[in-house]
Amino acid sequence: MTTASRGAGAAISAVIITREAGRHLAAVLAPLTFCAERLVLDSGSTDDTVAIATAAGGRVEHQPFLGYGPQKARAVALARHDWILSIDADEVLDEEAAAAIRDLDLSDPTACWELRRRTFIGGREILHGPWQDERVVRLFNRTRAGFRPLVVHEQVEGATNARLLPGSILHRSYDDLVDVLARPLRYAPLKATLIRDKGESVRLWTLPLRAAWAFCQAFFVRGGWRDGAAGFVIAVARALDSTLPRALLLFGRRG
Repeated sequence: MTTASRGAGAAISAVIITREAGRHLAAVLAPLTFCAERLVLDSGSTDDTVAIATAAGGRVEHQPFLGYGPQKARAVALARHDWILSIDADEVLDEEAAAAIRDLDLSDPTACWELRRRTFIGGREILHGPWQDERVVRLFNRTRAGFRPLVVHEQVEGATNARLLPGSILHRSYDDLVDVLARPLRYAPLKATLIRDKGESVRLWTLPLRAAWAFCQAFFVRGGWRDGAAGFVIAVARALDSTLPRALLLFGRRG
């Protein structure tokens, strides 16, 4: 009998992809003890990531990094159970969310669930701007849904009519405002590859317009100004994220 047909109490595999994730990994794994398996797919960590996962009872596998979507798809494929709870290495389930997942009836393999994600910069929660009321699909059956092979900004496809679970994911992704600005710089080459593969046209004159629109959306339209300096930096990061990958493509064409 497969896990998809056991109904309530079906086994769940929690899957996490990691690289140099030692800072938060113990906290990430701790609320997931209700899962039948906690699979950590590591891509060459040199810190204590693997030791922390092993000490916590996690199952560790290794895979050179393939891009975020393909890496998560690989983790899903390696899992021992069909029901997948996908958690990032800087995301912590709160008690309400963990309890809600434990009580789910998993008799329908077409069902899927999403969770609210609350993002923090250091110890401060960001309440407005583009991160407010963020919802992400995190629990699905791999026989009906899975990750698209996108190198960045990966998404779960096949997950339709996702239901919202009580509770939240605490997203502790950013240490400080400098880290917020560094993120679009780090992701820019991956996003440039994605834009190129889609065959999107890129024009130099559109870059300042894109930057202005992204900033205004984040800071004014979405109310990021309510978060003060943090809201301003997030809006600047959005402007970078919308333009820097395209600038890299233009530079490459002229180089």
